[in-house]
Amino acid sequence: MFVKKVLTRFLFAAVSVAAFVPAAQAQRVAGFASADDAFLALRDASRRGDATKAAEIAAGLGNYPIPSYVDYYQIRPRIKDASASDVLGFIDQYRGTAIADRLRNDWLLELGKRRDWATFDAQYPMFVLNDDTQLKCYALMSKAFKGGNVADEARALLAVPKDFGEACIALIGLLMETKQFDEDDLWAQIRLAADTGNADFVRRLVPLSGIDDGSLMTAIDKPALIVAKGPGFRRVKHEVYIVALGRVARNNPQQAADALMSNDGQRLNNKQQKLAWAQIALQSARKLQPEAVEYWRKAGDAPLSVEAHEWKIRSALRAGDWKLVRHGIEMMPNALRNDPTWTYWLARAYAQDDKKEKAITLWQSIASQPGFYGQLALEELGQRTTIPPRAAAVTAAELAPMENNAGFKRAFKFFELGLRFEGYREWNWELRGMNERQLLAAAEFARRNDVLDRMVNTSDRTVVEVNYDQRFPTPHREVMATATQRLQLEMAWVYGLIRQESRFVRDARSHVGASGLMQLMPATARYVAKRIGYNDFTPARVNEIETNVLLGTNYLNMVLGDLEGSQTMATAAYNAGPGRPRAWRSTLAQPVEGAIFAESIPFSETRDYVKKVLSNATYYAAMFENRPQSLKARLGMVGPAAFVPSTLP
Repeated sequence: MFVKKVLTRFLFAAVSVAAFVPAAQAQRVAGFASADDAFLALRDASRRGDATKAAEIAAGLGNYPIPSYVDYYQIRPRIKDASASDVLGFIDQYRGTAIADRLRNDWLLELGKRRDWATFDAQYPMFVLNDDTQLKCYALMSKAFKGGNVADEARALLAVPKDFGEACIALIGLLMETKQFDEDDLWAQIRLAADTGNADFVRRLVPLSGIDDGSLMTAIDKPALIVAKGPGFRRVKHEVYIVALGRVARNNPQQAADALMSNDGQRLNNKQQKLAWAQIALQSARKLQPEAVEYWRKAGDAPLSVEAHEWKIRSALRAGDWKLVRHGIEMMPNALRNDPTWTYWLARAYAQDDKKEKAITLWQSIASQPGFYGQLALEELGQRTTIPPRAAAVTAAELAPMENNAGFKRAFKFFELGLRFEGYREWNWELRGMNERQLLAAAEFARRNDVLDRMVNTSDRTVVEVNYDQRFPTPHREVMATATQRLQLEMAWVYGLIRQESRFVRDARSHVGASGLMQLMPATARYVAKRIGYNDFTPARVNEIETNVLLGTNYLNMVLGDLEGSQTMATAAYNAGPGRPRAWRSTLAQPVEGAIFAESIPFSETRDYVKKVLSNATYYAAMFENRPQSLKARLGMVGPAAFVPSTLP
């Protein structure tokens, strides 16, 4: 009864707002071309924070098939002023749904901003996804206000700058005030923010640093001025100087190294010099400079960020310095060291040091994991990539609950509207707690509705009951076979690329404007069409399956030929442009394994992309050829070569 009264009060409030909307505006609501258009307008009004407009539009959507979102888009823009009974009424009405958890997330952020810790602490344990960094910072603040020691938890949470916002800055301030954080902690956060270019975050930390002369922001915006002046004689000035050195090194590591080795740099104590060398080493490593290894040695045991730990190993791998690889990985925090990436390379370092048993134990620990490093570990153990036996087919009884799942129906409606983010949220919410048979049934349900990206994503979650036909689908097989056979291009590789590019979403469009299955940029599509004499091409045709595959495979074939037939290089080129892989390999001192080249790609998106595409391709080849496949052979070797700009776009 309470829930019903609360929800009635909430809906009455929303309708009351709409009642005062002028008649002319109400007519415009009725004039939407469709209910879907009205719903999309409601969403836009809500995201703009226009509560009046949202209520006006919602008044005409009483029978819309996603009522929970109609209600959410009304209450969301007035979350700052909404009463607890309004919010709880919504949550109770839609209890157990993704959007109820989303509203709790929104409300918790407001409670944290208000420092309403009593209500926050009561509601936070009920936030199911618990994936908001700011809320985690607020939770630690609440605990600290009650006298709890949260320093270690805060250091772990703030190790990777991401979505920190007001909450995490306030947390740092509180921990400084209560002496749970010291100056080392504060300057570690400032260096992290400076390294990522987050000037606003640094600016908001300035009051905590004790610097009021503007020098810290100068170190961010005009670091050469600080380096030219030298570090001074106080600790705070030394710290500013280290930040400035790191910023200078972003463009010119050698200039920063020369400054640190000068008389000015010698004013830093031993600990500070190591920190400075770590700043320079990271920037040098990102630029794939061979000098980075020596800079890392000078950094010694300086505390490193997560990214610095990783780039230290990448520098060592490119240099073939297996002792540094081993030492660097052993110095990583446990959570990072246990990542399959570093487990694999630590085992390789042990094998180089004749510690074969330790290496085998580590490879065995990850060899059953699907994906790039699991496949490489399997090969180190003398095996190759194969396709496991397919799980038993999904039965009608297993499929029925999926067909009746309300969350899946909402997801499909969102996909129909082109709102993939909301659709993914609804779909993934429903997967929570499913066993492996249920996951396979959900994947099959997605397949039958031609939502192949959800099929792949869902089937990927199983461990024992596996179906690689779901994980690695082959839609448009005839189109693909025609295009690849004409070019003598490996179809497994093309499918592996599409699986990563678009997950088989035919009208996929990236944030930079790439379109279709093979995610072609407009300029690239025009260039390839001209090169191959496709005179009927128009930009409007780029999402047509035949056109997209024709142009995409031709472009892939062009970059493959441009890069001496290396799938590793060509895959990187498809994502980052042909010139960049050429530049990356030109810095090599000697040929390296394709896996080392892939792992040391400076762009995180391209690095992840290359590893996934080639892993995918190896699975597809095992399916097509029905025999074990070698990922190592596919990766090949990448050797140094003089940088010659590509003529391809």
